[in-house]
Amino acid sequence: MRQSIPFSLPALIAADPAIADPETFGAYGHHMGGWGAGIFGLTMMLLFWAALIAIVVLAFQWIGKDGPKGNGGKASALAVLKDRFARGEIDIEDFEARKKALSDPL
Repeated sequence: MRQSIPFSLPALIAADPAIADPETFGAYGHHMGGWGAGIFGLTMMLLFWAALIAIVVLAFQWIGKDGPKGNGGKASALAVLKDRFARGEIDIEDFEARKKALSDPL
């Protein structure tokens, strides 16, 4: 008798839906025709995953465009150099020399 208890307990737990719904014996006959939440559930699931994927994609784009670890929104050295040249603060020779110095690897 003691040896049958470990085997009968899982069978009793597995049969719980059939015991709770004796008319259909656990076949979920009256629960929306066996389709779960139907179209509404499918739609909500698709919207959830689409929103989650969109959030992840936007987060990667934001990080890639000088996000939190970028240069803090400051202009690049070449952009500053071009602005100074456009305002007339430096002449063409100075602009070309500094541009060459910026483009040369260290």
